[in-house]
Amino acid sequence: MKKFFHVSDIGDLGEALREAKAVKSNRYDFQNLGKNKTLLMIFFNNSLRTRLSTQKAAMNLGMNVIVLDVNAGAWKLETERGVIMDGEKSEHLLEAIPVMGSYCDIIAVRSFAGLKDREFDYAETIVNQFVQHSGRPVVAMETATVHPLQAFADLITIEEYKQKARPKVVLTWAPHCRALPQAVPNSFAEWMNAADVDLVITHPKGYELDPKFVGDAQVEYDQHKALEGANFVYAKNWSCPGVTNLADYGQQLSQNMHWTIDAEHMSWTDNGYFMHCLPVRRGLIVTDDVIEGDHSLVIPEAANREISAEVVLKRVLENLQ
Repeated sequence: MKKFFHVSDIGDLGEALREAKAVKSNRYDFQNLGKNKTLLMIFFNNSLRTRLSTQKAAMNLGMNVIVLDVNAGAWKLETERGVIMDGEKSEHLLEAIPVMGSYCDIIAVRSFAGLKDREFDYAETIVNQFVQHSGRPVVAMETATVHPLQAFADLITIEEYKQKARPKVVLTWAPHCRALPQAVPNSFAEWMNAADVDLVITHPKGYELDPKFVGDAQVEYDQHKALEGANFVYAKNWSCPGVTNLADYGQQLSQNMHWTIDAEHMSWTDNGYFMHCLPVRRGLIVTDDVIEGDHSLVIPEAANREISAEVVLKRVLENLQ
């Protein structure tokens, strides 16, 4: 595996889930793969679970780990070509990337969407430069449009807790005080489309996700109807993807608190589990009683981030042998 951005990069999904189960039972059994190998983790944005879980996964595999916070101690990086660098940015990404690549065997990158220019964001302009110029395999730790390590962990969690062969999974928009990227819902929809689940996506009109991620999912604008009979409820805010109106890209079109997941919303489900990628804004996305309830999976879901990262890094290392 040369890069990891999409569910198609993981190969056979059933095999990947079986491997995740095996890794979770014996997470230190593959340290020979990572001996004398180095993972460079590059963060253009803040992180808690992604940083800790990916670093832990690499250590499980016997790897050395270097962490670079681009905005804390490094030279400020220019990302666009054709500019006159007479401002505060001292180094261009096109020089920095091959230098970074010379110090490691695998690069993992986290870089959020700017939410100003849809074409720039959806072209994955920043992370694709790492793919093109680093000379190393690149793992996405969340990009402008995708968060595959999160989606893989979500699917591992659903597999562990499902009580029927083909559960109903609902991805629901929920309100937030800030405009957020679409990376998490994009990847969640993409991975659930590839899995053996019935996926329903519900949101106010104007929040339609890119069709390439929606796939065969049912889109339902009535949240009550969408949640009926759900086995898993995945709540997430996202800003306007600009699908129906490009001018609205990155905007908050609604802050309707009726979409907040509370006990009444969960009562419409089939004794469903609540999921969220974290961090979560309590009182906006979800109420305290739901996230603290016995059907909240946010903690085991977060714990599985270590497992999804280890499976991915293990496969990349195997390809380096």
